[in-house]
Order: sequence, then C-alpha cells, then structure tokens
Amino acid sequence: MGKFLVKHTKSGIKFDLKAANGETIATSEVYTSEAACMNGVESVRKNSAIANIEDQTVEGFEAQTHPKFEMYQDKAGEYRFRLKARNGEIIAVSEGYKAKASCLNGIDSVRRNAPEAQIVKEEA
Repeated sequence: MGKFLVKHTKSGIKFDLKAANGETIATSEVYTSEAACMNGVESVRKNSAIANIEDQTVEGFEAQTHPKFEMYQDKAGEYRFRLKARNGEIIAVSEGYKAKASCLNGIDSVRRNAPEAQIVKEEA
C-alpha cells in the first residue's frame, strides 16, 4: 500500500505520494501550512479516482474537464503528468519518464495508491 509522506522544507510543507516499493509517484507544491497540505492530500485522494487523462502528447488531443491528469512532454522530451483538481489547480506532479507507457503506469499507480494511502509525517 502506498503512503503520503508529509515533510517540511525550507519554505513550507509538501507531500510525496510513495508506492509500496518506496518509489515517488507524485509530488505536491510547497504549502504554507500543514492544514493546507492535508487539504492537498485529500484533494489528490478524491480527484485521482475520477480524473480522466488528457493526452497532450498527441496532435489534436481531446480536452478533458477538471479534474484530470494532463500528460505532456517536457523540454527534454520526457513524459510527465500533472493532476488538476476541479478548480483547475495543480495538486500533484510526476517525475519525468522516458516512455509514454511508464507515464501511464504512473497515473495508474496514483489511482491505485492515493485513495487508501496512509499519511506519514516525516519528523524535521
């Protein structure tokens, strides 16, 4: 089972969604408060289960309504995704993947892990 690892940074607090094998699946923005970070965790739990995938790597892609996973290629040509909430805010982003299939696996992993993931607070 996955987990949300909540940790303090120099500028605030953020979370990483980790798979059972310890790999980071998705990362949040840096929040100014723990309460805001916890709201972000709940938003990922809620939205990941119902979000469609908008594949921006294909020409003439079909735009999806929020919430959604946006899959795109970065400047280095790697595949990435970002999960957007109903209000269009980005609530989690992925690492870069060399292959599109790996990026899709990452999205699937968020869907499988986020709803039941426990919250673990890393001590500063």
